Amino acid sequence: MQPKTVNRTTVNLLLDGVIFVAFLVATAPEFTGLAIHEWLSIVFGAAVITHLLLHWNWVVQVTRRFFGKVTWTSRVNYILNSLLFIGMTVIIFTGLMISEEVLPLFGLRLVRDGLWLYLHSEATDLTLLVLGLHVALHWRWIVNATNRLLGNPFQRRRATQSKLAGAKQTTEVR
Repeated sequence: MQPKTVNRTTVNLLLDGVIFVAFLVATAPEFTGLAIHEWLSIVFGAAVITHLLLHWNWVVQVTRRFFGKVTWTSRVNYILNSLLFIGMTVIIFTGLMISEEVLPLFGLRLVRDGLWLYLHSEATDLTLLVLGLHVALHWRWIVNATNRLLGNPFQRRRATQSKLAGAKQTTEVR
């Protein structure tokens, strides 16, 4: 018996879900505490890099054809993705610059500057807005991929009800 191969859509959905949840949790350091906030953000950065590598061919293709024959949704998606990348890079860089837990663990202490904190906060707020637009643009894919992975509970319920109704009719006819 051959091992079951993992579907690319499933990998994308799970990775994107982890990235989304990690970002939302990381935006609330008062909820998680500073140490978890900083470590989770580093893991988040690694997940974003993995996401980019998985989609690198798309990035290259749309970059080459951006002003040529590309759908408007691909252009909008490309722009949103570029803004997300810039935002995430600023967030991670400024987060490292104001780190109070991770960098000191490695013996590095930087001067905590209010400018880095301001940039970190503003980049997070703007990136959260762009992330919302990104999710909205991909909502249909998210729903369809989730339904394929988990099955649509509403369809299963309707199918079960139809079977029960059919069985009931069959027994009533007899």
